[in-house]
Amino acid sequence: MLDGTLANDRRFDLVALGEAMLEFNQTQPDRPDYLQGFGGDTSNVVIAAARAGGRTAYLSRVGRDWFGDQLLALWVSEGVDASVVEIDPSHPTGIYFVNHGPAGHQFSYLRAGSAASAMTPQWLPRQVIQQARILHVSGISLAISASAQATVLAAMQEARRCQTLVAFDSNLRLKLWSLETARPVIEEALAWCDIFLPSLEDMQTLLGQAEPEAVVDWAHQQGAKTVVLKLGAQGCLVSDGQRRALVPGRSVPLLDATGAGDCFCGNFLARVAAGVDVFDAARFANVAASLAVQGFGAVGPLPRADAVWTALTIDETSLLPNRAS
Repeated sequence: MLDGTLANDRRFDLVALGEAMLEFNQTQPDRPDYLQGFGGDTSNVVIAAARAGGRTAYLSRVGRDWFGDQLLALWVSEGVDASVVEIDPSHPTGIYFVNHGPAGHQFSYLRAGSAASAMTPQWLPRQVIQQARILHVSGISLAISASAQATVLAAMQEARRCQTLVAFDSNLRLKLWSLETARPVIEEALAWCDIFLPSLEDMQTLLGQAEPEAVVDWAHQQGAKTVVLKLGAQGCLVSDGQRRALVPGRSVPLLDATGAGDCFCGNFLARVAAGVDVFDAARFANVAASLAVQGFGAVGPLPRADAVWTALTIDETSLLPNRAS
């Protein structure tokens, strides 16, 4: 359960720390046609939160290159404060490709030695964390380098020190680190975590456990106060430590699931920062993610708040009993 209320004297509702990249997303299977966009899980989250109406900031590093310039322009256009993003003349901005096939979407990365992977605890803009209601980090940022891992853990500890809530998405990527390496680090991160936002797929890989209730129990045992287990099209299982409930998903045509979990996290955290109950926040986030999967790319399809409210209204209206005139 989240303790107390969020501080109302903070400059930002949500601050995220991690790596952003340029995205090239295949638009047709078996054809070399790619749509250029943007990605990086924590960047997606903070943009989703900004589109949901949150006051947001991003902490990262980019290369002194065209890719980095594009990302900086993106954050400005989305209303995300990127004033402390550092430009690195010695390391490049990362990029990745998304390919689609019968097994779903697959990712190929060109991010080794990136500017973001060279972040250090000494670089960490602690003053921005102190100005935030919520800090969001992920397992990807823990995995991209040893110095990035140390930076993420330092950020979580700083957030706890200044009473900023910590949100953590496991986002397990075994292309970045082994399962044996990942598990103890994720467990350490959970000790600093207020809101844990894993996917069931991640937890099946990490724990060998496919039972949602057991996953939630494990996460609470590790220290997470609130657990929101993402179940894809089935919705999510939410537990605040005292009550738990399945918040159903929404059936929609699926075009591209890239960034859907990030969309969920950004919208969920924006609503929590606004003072909304975690169960209602999850309902809002489910609808937002259902809109995002109907377009290509991680950022382009992220909905704005008015689109989510419209979809929620339509859903609620459809549940009303028919009345004879």
